[in-house]
Amino acid sequence: MRNLTEAIPLAWQALLHDYLQTPAWHNLEARLHAEIDCYPKTICPPPEAFFKALQLTPVDQVKAVILGQDPYHSPGLAQGLAFSIPATISPRSKQFPSSLRNISKALVLEGFGPLAHGDLTDWARQGVLLLNTALSVRLGEPASHTQLGWNSLIDQLICQLVQQRPNLVWLLWGAHAQSKLPLIESSDPTKCSAILQASHPSGLGVYKTTKPFLQPGNMASCGHFIQTNQWLKNLGKAEITWATA
Repeated sequence: MRNLTEAIPLAWQALLHDYLQTPAWHNLEARLHAEIDCYPKTICPPPEAFFKALQLTPVDQVKAVILGQDPYHSPGLAQGLAFSIPATISPRSKQFPSSLRNISKALVLEGFGPLAHGDLTDWARQGVLLLNTALSVRLGEPASHTQLGWNSLIDQLICQLVQQRPNLVWLLWGAHAQSKLPLIESSDPTKCSAILQASHPSGLGVYKTTKPFLQPGNMASCGHFIQTNQWLKNLGKAEITWATA
Protein backbone atom coordinates (compact mmCIF):
# COMPACT_ATOMS: atom_id res chain seq x y z
CA MET A 1 0.00 0.00 0.00
CA ARG A 2 1.93 3.03 -1.26
CA ASN A 3 -0.76 5.69 -0.86
CA LEU A 4 -2.23 5.63 2.63
CA THR A 5 -4.56 8.53 1.93
CA GLU A 6 -6.44 6.44 -0.63
CA ALA A 7 -7.14 3.82 2.06
CA ILE A 8 -9.12 6.40 4.05
CA PRO A 9 -12.79 6.54 2.93
CA LEU A 10 -13.68 9.70 1.02
CA ALA A 11 -16.01 11.13 3.68
CA TRP A 12 -13.29 10.73 6.31
CA GLN A 13 -10.79 12.31 3.90
CA ALA A 14 -13.13 15.29 3.62
CA LEU A 15 -13.33 15.54 7.41
CA LEU A 16 -9.53 15.46 7.62
CA HIS A 17 -8.86 17.50 4.48
CA ASP A 18 -6.73 20.23 6.02
CA TYR A 19 -4.71 17.79 8.13
CA LEU A 20 -3.97 15.56 5.13
CA GLN A 21 -2.12 18.47 3.51
CA THR A 22 0.22 18.97 6.48
CA PRO A 23 3.83 17.86 7.06
CA ALA A 24 2.59 15.86 10.08
CA TRP A 25 0.57 13.56 7.82
CA HIS A 26 3.32 13.27 5.20
CA ASN A 27 5.84 12.43 7.92
CA LEU A 28 3.51 9.75 9.31
CA GLU A 29 3.11 8.25 5.85
CA ALA A 30 6.87 8.17 5.33
CA ARG A 31 7.53 6.54 8.70
CA LEU A 32 4.84 3.94 8.13
CA HIS A 33 6.22 3.06 4.70
CA ALA A 34 9.67 2.67 6.23
CA GLU A 35 8.26 0.31 8.89
CA ILE A 36 6.34 -1.71 6.30
CA ASP A 37 9.42 -1.98 4.09
CA CYS A 38 11.67 -3.05 6.98
CA TYR A 39 9.20 -5.34 8.78
CA PRO A 40 6.70 -6.47 6.13
CA LYS A 41 5.52 -9.55 8.04
CA THR A 42 5.40 -8.16 11.56
CA ILE A 43 3.04 -5.19 11.32
CA CYS A 44 -0.27 -5.55 13.16
CA PRO A 45 -2.85 -5.31 11.72
CA PRO A 46 -1.89 -5.70 8.05
CA PRO A 47 -1.58 -2.27 6.40
CA GLU A 48 -4.80 -2.76 4.43
CA ALA A 49 -6.64 -2.88 7.79
CA PHE A 50 -5.09 0.25 9.33
CA PHE A 51 -8.25 2.23 8.62
CA LYS A 52 -10.81 -0.54 9.04
CA ALA A 53 -12.61 1.38 11.80
CA LEU A 54 -13.17 4.27 9.37
CA GLN A 55 -14.15 1.90 6.57
CA LEU A 56 -16.83 0.15 8.64
CA THR A 57 -18.26 3.23 10.35
CA PRO A 58 -18.97 6.13 7.96
CA VAL A 59 -18.70 9.66 9.32
CA ASP A 60 -22.43 10.31 9.07
CA GLN A 61 -23.29 7.13 10.96
CA VAL A 62 -21.07 7.54 14.03
CA LYS A 63 -23.12 7.39 17.23
CA ALA A 64 -20.51 6.45 19.82
CA VAL A 65 -16.72 6.31 19.99
CA ILE A 66 -14.73 3.79 22.00
CA LEU A 67 -11.08 4.81 22.26
CA GLY A 68 -8.46 2.10 22.57
CA GLN A 69 -4.67 2.48 22.75
CA ASP A 70 -2.80 0.52 20.12
CA PRO A 71 -3.65 -2.75 18.34
CA TYR A 72 -3.09 -6.16 19.92
CA HIS A 73 0.55 -7.13 19.38
CA SER A 74 0.03 -10.90 19.72
CA PRO A 75 -0.18 -12.99 16.53
CA GLY A 76 -3.56 -13.23 14.84
CA LEU A 77 -5.49 -10.79 17.05
CA ALA A 78 -5.38 -7.27 15.60
CA GLN A 79 -7.96 -6.54 12.91
CA GLY A 80 -8.12 -2.76 12.79
CA LEU A 81 -10.87 -2.23 15.38
CA ALA A 82 -10.21 -1.29 19.00
CA PHE A 83 -10.66 -4.28 21.35
CA SER A 84 -11.91 -6.53 18.52
CA ILE A 85 -10.42 -9.90 17.50
CA PRO A 86 -11.40 -12.51 14.89
CA ALA A 87 -14.57 -14.47 15.64
CA THR A 88 -12.65 -17.72 15.14
CA ILE A 89 -10.89 -17.27 18.51
CA SER A 90 -12.99 -18.98 21.14
CA PRO A 91 -13.90 -17.07 24.32
CA ARG A 92 -12.56 -20.13 26.15
CA SER A 93 -9.16 -19.79 24.48
CA LYS A 94 -6.13 -18.39 26.29
CA GLN A 95 -5.78 -16.05 23.32
CA PHE A 96 -9.05 -14.33 24.22
CA PRO A 97 -8.00 -10.98 25.76
CA SER A 98 -8.95 -10.11 29.33
CA SER A 99 -10.39 -6.81 28.13
CA LEU A 100 -12.97 -8.65 26.05
CA ARG A 101 -13.72 -11.05 28.90
CA ASN A 102 -14.48 -8.11 31.15
CA ILE A 103 -16.51 -6.33 28.49
CA SER A 104 -18.57 -9.50 28.18
CA LYS A 105 -19.04 -9.62 31.98
CA ALA A 106 -20.22 -6.00 31.95
CA LEU A 107 -22.71 -6.74 29.19
CA VAL A 108 -24.17 -9.60 31.20
CA LEU A 109 -24.43 -7.44 34.31
CA GLU A 110 -26.24 -4.77 32.28
CA GLY A 111 -28.73 -7.30 30.92
CA PHE A 112 -27.52 -7.64 27.34
CA GLY A 113 -26.03 -11.14 27.51
CA PRO A 114 -22.42 -12.18 26.86
CA LEU A 115 -20.37 -11.71 23.75
CA ALA A 116 -20.68 -14.77 21.53
CA HIS A 117 -17.17 -13.98 20.22
CA GLY A 118 -14.67 -11.16 20.18
CA ASP A 119 -15.34 -9.80 16.70
CA LEU A 120 -16.94 -6.38 17.25
CA THR A 121 -17.57 -5.69 13.57
CA ASP A 122 -21.31 -5.60 14.23
CA TRP A 123 -20.80 -2.77 16.74
CA ALA A 124 -18.86 -0.84 14.08
CA ARG A 125 -21.62 -1.33 11.53
CA GLN A 126 -24.16 0.02 14.01
CA GLY A 127 -22.24 3.27 14.44
CA VAL A 128 -19.72 2.52 17.19
CA LEU A 129 -16.36 3.87 16.05
CA LEU A 130 -13.77 1.48 17.51
CA LEU A 131 -10.78 3.77 17.28
CA ASN A 132 -7.30 3.08 18.58
CA THR A 133 -5.04 6.07 19.19
CA ALA A 134 -2.27 4.32 17.27
CA LEU A 135 -3.44 2.28 14.29
CA SER A 136 -0.47 -0.06 14.02
CA VAL A 137 2.08 -1.87 16.14
CA ARG A 138 5.04 -4.19 15.60
CA LEU A 139 4.37 -7.85 16.42
CA GLY A 140 5.36 -8.61 20.01
CA GLU A 141 6.29 -5.00 20.79
CA PRO A 142 3.48 -3.09 22.53
CA ALA A 143 3.33 0.66 21.87
CA SER A 144 6.12 0.32 19.29
CA HIS A 145 4.37 2.63 16.80
CA THR A 146 3.08 5.27 19.19
CA GLN A 147 5.95 7.60 18.21
CA LEU A 148 5.42 7.33 14.46
CA GLY A 149 2.95 10.20 14.40
CA TRP A 150 -0.44 8.50 14.69
CA ASN A 151 -1.27 10.86 17.54
CA SER A 152 -1.45 13.85 15.21
CA LEU A 153 -3.96 12.08 12.97
CA ILE A 154 -6.14 10.78 15.78
CA ASP A 155 -6.17 14.11 17.63
CA GLN A 156 -7.29 15.90 14.50
CA LEU A 157 -9.91 13.24 13.81
CA ILE A 158 -11.29 13.62 17.35
CA CYS A 159 -11.45 17.42 17.07
CA GLN A 160 -13.19 17.37 13.71
CA LEU A 161 -15.57 14.61 14.74
CA VAL A 162 -16.66 16.49 17.86
CA GLN A 163 -17.30 19.63 15.81
CA GLN A 164 -19.01 17.99 12.84
CA ARG A 165 -20.92 15.25 14.67
CA PRO A 166 -22.44 16.63 17.89
CA ASN A 167 -24.31 14.48 20.40
CA LEU A 168 -21.87 11.58 20.26
CA VAL A 169 -21.17 9.25 23.16
CA TRP A 170 -17.49 9.03 24.06
CA LEU A 171 -16.51 5.95 26.05
CA LEU A 172 -13.14 6.60 27.66
CA TRP A 173 -11.78 3.52 29.39
CA GLY A 174 -8.44 3.91 31.15
CA ALA A 175 -5.96 6.73 31.57
CA HIS A 176 -4.77 6.69 27.96
CA ALA A 177 -8.25 7.22 26.52
CA GLN A 178 -9.04 9.77 29.23
CA SER A 179 -5.98 11.79 28.24
CA LYS A 180 -8.06 12.84 25.20
CA LEU A 181 -10.77 14.35 27.43
CA PRO A 182 -9.41 17.94 27.26
CA LEU A 183 -9.30 17.62 23.46
CA ILE A 184 -12.92 16.49 23.32
CA GLU A 185 -14.12 19.16 25.73
CA SER A 186 -12.23 22.01 24.06
CA SER A 187 -13.59 20.99 20.65
CA ASP A 188 -17.17 20.88 22.00
CA PRO A 189 -17.92 24.40 23.28
CA THR A 190 -21.63 23.64 23.57
CA LYS A 191 -20.91 20.44 25.58
CA CYS A 192 -23.28 18.36 23.46
CA SER A 193 -21.34 15.13 23.90
CA ALA A 194 -21.95 12.41 26.47
CA ILE A 195 -18.61 11.47 28.02
CA LEU A 196 -18.43 8.22 30.00
CA GLN A 197 -15.26 7.34 31.92
CA ALA A 198 -14.12 4.17 33.66
CA SER A 199 -10.98 2.15 34.26
CA HIS A 200 -9.58 0.13 31.37
CA PRO A 201 -11.35 -3.23 31.03
CA SER A 202 -8.15 -5.29 30.89
CA GLY A 203 -6.55 -7.23 33.73
CA LEU A 204 -6.82 -6.32 37.39
CA GLY A 205 -6.88 -2.59 36.63
CA VAL A 206 -10.54 -2.99 35.75
CA TYR A 207 -11.38 -2.72 39.48
CA LYS A 208 -8.72 -0.34 40.75
CA THR A 209 -9.84 3.22 40.13
CA THR A 210 -12.46 5.52 41.58
CA LYS A 211 -14.49 4.76 38.44
CA PRO A 212 -14.05 0.99 38.02
CA PHE A 213 -15.19 -0.71 34.84
CA LEU A 214 -16.41 -3.57 37.05
CA GLN A 215 -17.10 -3.45 40.77
CA PRO A 216 -14.96 -5.83 42.88
CA GLY A 217 -16.49 -9.28 42.85
CA ASN A 218 -18.15 -8.49 39.51
CA MET A 219 -21.23 -7.35 41.39
CA ALA A 220 -21.96 -4.46 39.02
CA SER A 221 -20.59 -2.73 35.94
CA CYS A 222 -19.92 0.89 35.07
CA GLY A 223 -23.23 0.92 33.20
CA HIS A 224 -21.80 2.44 30.04
CA PHE A 225 -23.68 0.24 27.61
CA ILE A 226 -27.06 1.04 29.16
CA GLN A 227 -26.17 4.73 29.39
CA THR A 228 -25.11 4.85 25.74
CA ASN A 229 -28.40 3.36 24.62
CA GLN A 230 -30.38 5.71 26.84
CA TRP A 231 -28.56 8.69 25.31
CA LEU A 232 -29.31 7.43 21.81
CA LYS A 233 -32.93 6.74 22.70
CA ASN A 234 -33.33 10.27 24.05
CA LEU A 235 -32.05 11.58 20.72
CA GLY A 236 -34.48 9.40 18.78
CA LYS A 237 -31.68 7.25 17.37
CA ALA A 238 -31.55 3.46 17.12
CA GLU A 239 -29.97 1.84 20.14
CA ILE A 240 -26.93 -0.44 19.83
CA THR A 241 -27.42 -4.19 19.93
CA TRP A 242 -24.39 -4.91 22.11
CA ALA A 243 -24.59 -8.70 22.42
CA THR A 244 -24.80 -10.40 19.05
CA ALA A 245 -25.03 -14.05 18.10
